[in-house]
Amino acid sequence: MVLVQNDTERNDLIAELAAARAALIAAARDLTDDQAGAQPTVSALCLGGLLKHVASMEENWLRFALEGPAAMRYDLPDGVTWADLAAGTAREVPQWAIDHQNEFRMQPGDTLAGVLARYEDVAKRSEDVITSLPDLSVTHPLPDAPWNRPGTVWSARRAVLHVITETAQHAGHADIIREALDGRKAT
Repeated sequence: MVLVQNDTERNDLIAELAAARAALIAAARDLTDDQAGAQPTVSALCLGGLLKHVASMEENWLRFALEGPAAMRYDLPDGVTWADLAAGTAREVPQWAIDHQNEFRMQPGDTLAGVLARYEDVAKRSEDVITSLPDLSVTHPLPDAPWNRPGTVWSARRAVLHVITETAQHAGHADIIREALDGRKAT
């Protein structure tokens, strides 16, 4: 964990994010690749997929903190509407939507070791971004998407807090999945 001298706020954000990550990663400890891809609850979630999703989400939001809404684009193909996409009637599904769905599952060729290594790389980049941002108060409008209220603006700080919240929430999901797999509790 990278610490910033004389910057309690950044150090607190980095430490809290590291704690949330550790809780999520603990749920995957000692699992096989098959177990990481298993869906033992009524949910379609699996531990490997949660890890992939959280790494992607963290990467996207930290990129947003640096670059603004261009870092998170949700363009639709010509002639496709959000209603089409939501109803499952879109004649073409954008690649970002396919990628998002695939984040939640272990795909052929995915390994738990590979997923964890990617998450570790994302974590290092995130800590670098948090420590190097000139100002955590810098703001950007949220990208155009139906789940974002038009005109909403977030600071880099808010984006980091969102990542912490999402990671902690998914760590709870991961704990339930792990317990359903083999009775072991991550925390």
